[in-house]
Order: sequence, then C-alpha cells, then structure tokens
Amino acid sequence: VGVSLGSVSIPLGDVWAIVVHRVAPGSFTPWWSEAREAIVIESRLPRSLMAAAVGASLAVAGGVAQAVTRNPLADPYLLGVSSGAGFGVVVLTVLGVGAGMWGVFTLPMAAFLGALLPLAGVVLVARRAHDTTAIVLVGAALTMMFGALNTFTLLVLGDDHQLGTVMRWLAGGFGDAGWTMLLAPVSILAVAGVLVMLSSRHLDLLLTGDDGATAMGMNVPRFRLLMLLLVSMLTAGAVAVSGTIGFIGLLIPHLAGYVTGRTSARLLPTAAVLGAVALVLADIAARSVSDGAELPVGVVTGIVGGPVFLIMLWRRYGRSAT
Repeated sequence: VGVSLGSVSIPLGDVWAIVVHRVAPGSFTPWWSEAREAIVIESRLPRSLMAAAVGASLAVAGGVAQAVTRNPLADPYLLGVSSGAGFGVVVLTVLGVGAGMWGVFTLPMAAFLGALLPLAGVVLVARRAHDTTAIVLVGAALTMMFGALNTFTLLVLGDDHQLGTVMRWLAGGFGDAGWTMLLAPVSILAVAGVLVMLSSRHLDLLLTGDDGATAMGMNVPRFRLLMLLLVSMLTAGAVAVSGTIGFIGLLIPHLAGYVTGRTSARLLPTAAVLGAVALVLADIAARSVSDGAELPVGVVTGIVGGPVFLIMLWRRYGRSAT
C-alpha cells in the first residue's frame, strides 16, 4: 500500500507485478511504463522499507527504554542521541567538516557519528553512578547542551540556506531513501533486535525492581547500561537516515502493551510491527497531502501522535480519578 499510494497512484496489482518481474524476470509480460517501474523500484519501495525499518527501530528502542528505566514517558531520545545527531549535521552543513567524504552517505554518517557522542558521557557516568535517574539526567543535560551548540552555530555562523537544510533534516523524512542507504538501519535493527529478544526475560525481571532482579542473579548496572547502549544504537541508526521523528518510540510501546500485556517477549515484536506500520502510514500521508509539496514525516507523527497519546493518558488516568 505504501508503494501504491502517492501523488501518482499505482494499482496494487501493478505494484506486485513490477516487483515480481524485477525479482524473477519473465514472470510477466510488462504492460506498465518504464516510468512507473522506476517509481516503484527506485523510489517508493526503498522509501517504504526504510520507513518500516525506522519505525520498528524506534518502537523497539522506546519499549526497551521504558522497561529499563521503569518510566512510561521514556523514549528513544532520552540519552541525547537526537541532539547529538543534529550536532553532526550542523557541523557538516555549516562548518563543512567532512563534506563529501562519504559521497551520498556523508549526511547520514555525520548524523550517526554525532549521535554516538552522547554515549561517551553516558558511559562515563554509568561507570560511577548505578542509578537510572543519574543516567537519564545526563541524557537530559546532553540534549540541552547539544541543542544550544546547534542553535549557536546556526545563528552565528550559518546562513539561511544552511538553516533550511538543517531544519528539513530535523523535521524528519525519507526523501533521500535509497537501496544502499537502507542497509545500515536494517542491519542495526536485525542485530540489536536479536540481542534485545534474547534479553527479554531479564527486562521483565527489571520490572520487579533492582533488588528483586539482583536476587535472581542479575548484574543490574551492567545489564541496564548494555540495554541503554542498544537503545542508542537503534536510535542512531534510525535518526541517521530519517532525521528526528517523534512519538513513535513513545506511543507505540504503549499501544503494543494494550494488545499483548507487558511481557517483553510479546510486547517488543508487536511494537516493532506496529511501529513499522505506523511510520509507513505517516509517510504515505506526508507525500499525499498535496500534489506540489511534501510534509516532513515528523510533522505528521506529531500532529497525530500528540492527541492519540493524550487520549491514552486520559483513558488510563482520567477514568480512575473519577
């Protein structure tokens, strides 16, 4: 459906035929134009797959972050990853550091490397303070620090064109999606997803509290740090190719919890599927809103996700209060 819909609508039957014909040449006698085949194979299919991979990554990262911190408001950006990625983009765009070094991958690589910067501060604090609150506070401080650096660099050293480039990236979207760029988020999702699923029983133990988990033989500080690093890697891989997209990592784990309960082995795969579907739908809405313009995907998720999350909170807490 994500490949079919857009400014140029292509029937679902044509989409399937084009994909099968590309995978197994000769399966069909082509009745479609080369332009339509290019739209499907070179533009919309990698874009929809990237949206699915990013949505699944953010949803899994959000579910793990909420379990590890035992905070229902935790999201994938709690350690400052998005601000760090923005800093990498600002340094590349405004200061020209590394410009053209990796070809078409230069901007995603700058964002990914910038996203890893906050991890150094988190690791240093985690080695001394075993308290989740301290780690989250470090993430909040790094978010504000990198945000201030981004604002200063753009306003003092940047021009209007550079400001527009950074703002478009920060708003989130998949306009630059391509097959080669799809490899990184899918690979990170596959590896980190397997590690998270293998750790699902330990995530459930954390919900009983640190004392209970320790009594069951867990090294709680080490496990928590490992999970937060996986959250950051999932988020960094997603943000590097899509920019900052809100509410997926915060909202989707709660929706998955309504469907499956809080057991991690069921919640996290469900969150991955729901996150993939939600972000593909958001991308369809972003590129279908008008013929001549495309909304940033982050705008769509913010407009839809905010009211949905408020309704969920009202259903959970408002009724119990009355």
